[in-house]
Parts: sequence; structure tokens; C-alpha cells
Amino acid sequence: MAGILNFLVSFAIMAAIYAIFAMALNVHWGYTGLLNFGIAGFFAVGAYTSAMFTSKMPTGTLAKYVKMAFGFDLPFLCGVLAAGIAAGIIAVLIGLLTLRLSEGYLAIATLGIAESIRLVLNNEHWLANGPQGLIGLPKPLYGLVPPAYYNYIYLIIVVIFLAIIYFALERGIRSPWGRVLRAIREDEVMASADGKNIFLFKLQSLALGAVIMGIGGALYAHYSGAIQPAVFEPLFGTFIIWTMLTLGGTGNNKGAILGAFIVWALWSWSTFLILKFVPQGFQTRAPFIRYVIIGFLLAGIMVKRPKGLIGEERTVSRF
Repeated sequence: MAGILNFLVSFAIMAAIYAIFAMALNVHWGYTGLLNFGIAGFFAVGAYTSAMFTSKMPTGTLAKYVKMAFGFDLPFLCGVLAAGIAAGIIAVLIGLLTLRLSEGYLAIATLGIAESIRLVLNNEHWLANGPQGLIGLPKPLYGLVPPAYYNYIYLIIVVIFLAIIYFALERGIRSPWGRVLRAIREDEVMASADGKNIFLFKLQSLALGAVIMGIGGALYAHYSGAIQPAVFEPLFGTFIIWTMLTLGGTGNNKGAILGAFIVWALWSWSTFLILKFVPQGFQTRAPFIRYVIIGFLLAGIMVKRPKGLIGEERTVSRF
């Protein structure tokens, strides 16, 4: 029973972290219509920034094997704040270059930039230890309870961040600023005719979503305790999040959270179920079947429920 409970807590932590990513993507796509395929880039920036701000600089023999550009040994919250700021700055720089592109070109550009970030982290050993990545990342409040119960503490931390981000976004989207984003998504020409600076609002939306993605990356890094560039490939860092938002419902933060929990349940539990039905000789390939499951799920959603399980609220002024 204890093992099942620990598994469910671990599942809830990861699902809640991905719910944060899904809400961030909802800011970009669900509310503003920005086709961002570079989530993994902001994910990586947030994770590595927080890891390096909160870790100590390697010294002695360890310094021969672990290379880091800096290590400030700051508290957890400082690392999370730095992660959000760094991701936001990167988003502003990207936005200045890409936001005047059409949707298709914006998607290609953001995907390419995210891959460039991953390759820089992978190849520049002096920056963050190259493909080996960083291990032994500090965990907040780790000594508060015995190690066997630490995940319960971290679940509370993640849920607090999830709740704060949810309520902040709900307030924001119901404000005049949020209504401008929805107007831009529906018809840029009409929004511009009303005197709105389309580029500035898009840049604000891109930066806000990136800040949230950076926070999600920090939460992931401190939970896993180790990060490496291979984690931030497009499938795991971008397209699974798109599936979550599409399933739950674009333009609806409750849908983003619901979609994250459903898709992560399929992703994390499907391998155990598949192994029971796959012949012995094919079991090494069983984990890859879940890629097909996620692909069929996304295609089915787009055909049967293009608005997701929870459709967008058409009236957002009341809260």
C-alpha cells in the first residue's frame, strides 16, 4: 500500500509540473494564437538556470569532472525566480526576431531555437557539464522530514506554485489585457484597428508564458535532482505538452490541468500495461508503443473534440 501511495505522489508531482507547462502554452496558443513549438527551450533554460544558481561551484577533485560556468549556492526560491527571469529574457529576444513571422514560420523558428539551446548545453562542456549534465541538485526543505516522505513535501510545494499560477492567469485573462490577447487571436486586423499595439501584446504574452515555463523547468530540475540535455528533446519537452493542452481544451486553464493529468497518466502507466500483453521477444520495444498511443490520442482529439474535453469559456469577465 505504501508503494502504491508513493507512486501516486510521484505521479501527481510530475503531472502538476506538466500542468504548469500546459497553462504556460495556453497563454501562448490558447489565448494569443502564438504557435510556439519551442517549449523545450524555455524548459531547459529554467531547469539549468535554477540548477546553477542553487548549486555550489565544484571544487577539488570534483571540479575535474563537473564543469559549470557558475554556482551561487542560493536558496531554492532564488533559483526559481532566476529561472523565470532567464526564460523571460530569452523569450523577449526570440520575440523581437520572430513575432512578425506568420504562424508556420514562427513554429519552425521556435522549434529551431529550442533545439539550438539544447545543442549548446550538450556541446559546451564549460557551461553546464555537456551531455553528462548536472547531478545532486539541492532539494528545498529536504531535511524537514525523513527522505522516504520527502515527496509529500515537494508535492505541496508544486501544488502551491500551480495554484498561484492558475489564479494569476485567471485574473489576467479576465482583465482588459487578457481580452486584448483574445481579440488578437481572433482577428489581428480588428484589434489593430481598435488602436492596440499587436506586436507589443504578443511580446508580453510570449514573455509571460516563457516565465511560467522557466518556473516549471526549475520545479522539474529540483524534483529529479539531475538534468541533462537529452531530457529536453522535442517529444518530451514540447509535443507531449501540446497533446495535454489539446486534450484538455485550449483557452481554458482547467482544461490544461485536466489534460496534463490524463496524458501523464497514459504516458507513465501505459508501459506497465503494455508489458503484460507484448510477447517476451518484443518487450524491449514496448516503451516506444506509448509514442504511438499519444499520437493516435492527439489525432483522435483533433477529429472528435477539436475544442478539447473542456471547451473555452466564451464569457470571461466574471470571476
